[in-house]
Amino acid sequence: MTDVKIILASGSPRRKELLSQAGYDFDICPSLADEDIEPTTPSEYVMLLAKKKADEVTNRLIAEDIGRRSKKLPEQFVVIGADTVVSLNNRILGKPYDYDDAYNTLNSLSDQTHQVFTGVCLIYVHGRAKTSSSFYEKTDVSFYPVTHDEIVKYLATGEPFDKAGSYGIQGKGGLFVKEIHGDYNNVVGLPLARMYHEIEDLISE
Repeated sequence: MTDVKIILASGSPRRKELLSQAGYDFDICPSLADEDIEPTTPSEYVMLLAKKKADEVTNRLIAEDIGRRSKKLPEQFVVIGADTVVSLNNRILGKPYDYDDAYNTLNSLSDQTHQVFTGVCLIYVHGRAKTSSSFYEKTDVSFYPVTHDEIVKYLATGEPFDKAGSYGIQGKGGLFVKEIHGDYNNVVGLPLARMYHEIEDLISE
């Protein structure tokens, strides 16, 4: 695994946990990028947002470092921008707006197979140069039939309200999942294995 410093452009506790489990040395710098973009396909949407997040954090850190008398940034580092959405019938389901939105989302996922897309943008800063790489991963997730009472009880836990698609596969929402095809970590919020290889390729170019 690379010794290059990693900077996660996200405050997501789930992405933080995944990076920690993988043994990365990383700092967290949540992106301040405007996430309001025109609707597009799920794969394009997550890649655009991932790039906006990574760009904003990279440019801000470099600008702040230039303004300091003593440098704090390492000579080499990689910024990770990521965005995850759930898609049903090619319709993007983001984080719920309110209780009713969360309920309707979970009800629509019941007994259906949906897709989880995570876009990742990696920006490698080395000296005064920057190189980048972007990709997305897609995982198919099938739900069991979910009853009205099950949805109401799940909503009462508060877990769904900061999750794309209104559920967390790593939490109580995992009880609704019948099967998945693809990378489990991608559903949590970061396709670790693919990202590892992408980083290694990026810094070795």
